[in-house]
Amino acid sequence: MELRQLAYFVAVVEESSFTRAAARVHVAQPAISQQIAQLERELGHRLFDRSDRPVRLTPAGEAFLPHARAALDATTAGQDAVATLHGHLAGRLAVGTIPCPPEWLTTRLGDFQHHYPKVRLVLHTGDPEALTDDISSGALDAALISLSADRLPAGPAGRHLPHVLASQTVGTEPLVLAAAPDHPLAQSATTTLSDLRDQPFLTLTQGTGLRAALEAACADVGFTPRVQAETNDLNTLTDLLRHSRAIALLPETAVARAGTSLRTIRLTRPAIHRPHVLIWHRQHMTAPTKAFLRHVQAHDEAIPPTTER
Repeated sequence: MELRQLAYFVAVVEESSFTRAAARVHVAQPAISQQIAQLERELGHRLFDRSDRPVRLTPAGEAFLPHARAALDATTAGQDAVATLHGHLAGRLAVGTIPCPPEWLTTRLGDFQHHYPKVRLVLHTGDPEALTDDISSGALDAALISLSADRLPAGPAGRHLPHVLASQTVGTEPLVLAAAPDHPLAQSATTTLSDLRDQPFLTLTQGTGLRAALEAACADVGFTPRVQAETNDLNTLTDLLRHSRAIALLPETAVARAGTSLRTIRLTRPAIHRPHVLIWHRQHMTAPTKAFLRHVQAHDEAIPPTTER
């Protein structure tokens, strides 16, 4: 059994196709088919059901997959350890973020990659609850999330961060009202939240920071927002808003990225802000994670040294 056979096997699984897997690993399709067949002979079982399109794993293939991935991950980790030993930080840094991250995060990650080009960056988008669970389980190394009154924004019963996670607020961002250019409110420079009592809203789904911020702010002034439509994707929300008679509470950066297709109306009484909080596991930190936190600390004095966490 060879590592290339394991790599070919995983590629076929992830591509659901021998043809696409061959293109991904830059070999001819007959070669990848031959290596998979040899692997199956060594194991004594078929790994794929080739009668279907796309190809499917057999029960033996399902059982073998996590071990193949673990072997490939261990090989990569070993290579990274040797590279790091010789003064070249290597490995994988998996960072999570809420939708439409602030420029703070992209700037810090870009600078980090410039300093540590051998570190492979994986960036994953999700809601704060899911990102927090991924940090706790080790699927992610760090994440930028938003909190509502020091709680995760999963409705009124949002939970606090688990004790095993460290956190630090790294900034805040104004939340603004957005509407299509032909909306009656589009010509207003400012408005109060109370004036929006009867307006239909577009928003993100429950469990997101934006939804929690909208509902909490409206509750503070005595009403429940009339949600006309909701989605789990911020880009879809802004696209829909362009063609809607509804309004939306959005991060200022999201409206700016939409360009002239949306109008911004600033909220007064109250002004609403989204806090940006960096979280990471207190006890389980890889070398790239520690380097990233040190890099952030060097540029943001509010971040405590990683040795103190």
